[in-house]
Amino acid sequence: MNFNKIKKYIWFLAIAPLFNACDDSNELILNEPNHRVIYTSEMDFQNKIQVNTDITFGDASSGVQSRTWTFPDADVEIVGASNNSTSTKETVKAIFNKVGQHDVKLHQVFKGNAYSGINLMGKELDTTIVITVLGEVVTNIQANLVNNDGSLGDALIMADNQENEVTASKTVRYTYSVDGEPETFDWIFDGGDPATSSSNDPEIDIKYKRMGSYDVRFIAARARPFGGDTIEYKNLIKVIASTDPVDLEKITEKDGLISLIYSREMDATTLNKEQFSVTIENEGNIITPSILRASVDSEEANIVLLELDGESIYNDDVVKVSYTPGSLLTLDAVAADAFTDKTLEFTKTNILDGQSDYDASFENSTDANWPYMWWGGIYEKYTLQITDEKAHDGSKSAYIEMEPNGGMIIGHKNAAGDQITFPVKAGKDYEIGIWVYVEDLGANEPTGLTPDLRFFWFPDTDWNVSPNPLFADDFKTGEWVYNSTFVKFSETGDKTFQIRGYNQENSKALKFYMDNISVTEVKLRP
Repeated sequence: MNFNKIKKYIWFLAIAPLFNACDDSNELILNEPNHRVIYTSEMDFQNKIQVNTDITFGDASSGVQSRTWTFPDADVEIVGASNNSTSTKETVKAIFNKVGQHDVKLHQVFKGNAYSGINLMGKELDTTIVITVLGEVVTNIQANLVNNDGSLGDALIMADNQENEVTASKTVRYTYSVDGEPETFDWIFDGGDPATSSSNDPEIDIKYKRMGSYDVRFIAARARPFGGDTIEYKNLIKVIASTDPVDLEKITEKDGLISLIYSREMDATTLNKEQFSVTIENEGNIITPSILRASVDSEEANIVLLELDGESIYNDDVVKVSYTPGSLLTLDAVAADAFTDKTLEFTKTNILDGQSDYDASFENSTDANWPYMWWGGIYEKYTLQITDEKAHDGSKSAYIEMEPNGGMIIGHKNAAGDQITFPVKAGKDYEIGIWVYVEDLGANEPTGLTPDLRFFWFPDTDWNVSPNPLFADDFKTGEWVYNSTFVKFSETGDKTFQIRGYNQENSKALKFYMDNISVTEVKLRP
């Protein structure tokens, strides 16, 4: 950067308006300006530098009669100067040798009253520039086994080729400490689940499911002042065979296939498709497709994939999978347990989380953000409280009591009182989902309408949207239950929910928690 050019340019701008034609001879009279203009080479970056590096200070002011820069002598080296305390030069380069905040002061005496910006300040001006000196980025990582009860176990020895033994399906907790205020944190866990992380959380749990020896890498960095540190341990982890039972952690779908996620790697040679069975239920119809192929996922060997013969699965299907006692083994020769009618959980993307400020999990809102929407009548007969007493996910949920013969109507607004919206597209199929924990169903009248919740959206409201959920007499109490309904929106755009609760025919209060509202685009069976 050419600071002399900057200084001349600023000076030109400052004096340009001061040329005047003042007498009959058109003689040009120049009034000398007095204007404070100070810069540093890092002024656009909060004057942050790394220790033992330099920063340049410049005084581009016009009308200066004298100036004195004053530096903290013990911590600074003024480049090309006979002392490290003061300088009278227009441009000064200084090297800072100590981490922390340092005050650099400039005293200026002008020929006349000087401006700073548009403000007239006086003939003598004092300026303090705060310099933040950061140390080099230095990192350290540690790791511990995690016991079966979740408590912290033995520490691992952090060294190349140490090959700390970790039993397959067990977890290691990594922690880090850093100096130098890095801004980004990147983990790479060879053979781990997850395999990468960019979280700044000081600890992370990694599960190892595949036998072998694996590396660990941690990178902490900052963009300005540029710096970073990388720690890498080769062959830090050695995953060994386990005698523990293998757990079926989840059944979901992957690329249209049924995905059985096990706690550790499975032996592909022991797979037999005839030992698995699948049933699909949709609107009362039962489909029992044949399994065309069973395989181990090429990317994640703890996943068994089932491909159906001539049949697809859809989000409105209830898909159940069974495995009869058979030949399936882990790579460490532990037999997989039989299971019956385990339900598939579809992988879906919640629009409320990724494309909206909607607090779908109630973690970041208060009672005031879920206001009564003034329908009158029975719909004001309720109470709502954001509470940490119970939660399906995270630490909070909404606790609701609908009064006997009462109801509820609530919206969701931000602190400014504006409705919080979410985007949808016309003609697409969507699933509106919610998790509910009922404490007390009350006393439903058999001849009356059953209590329910309904998610009405605005604009283009569908007043015939289905209950979600319907609080019938056989609704499960004392546990979290997922409920959903499938809808189409007639218009593309931003929508907002008004959640209506109905309890008019119930002679007692209906008490429940709700959590994790979702709106997901889905594919329904044609």
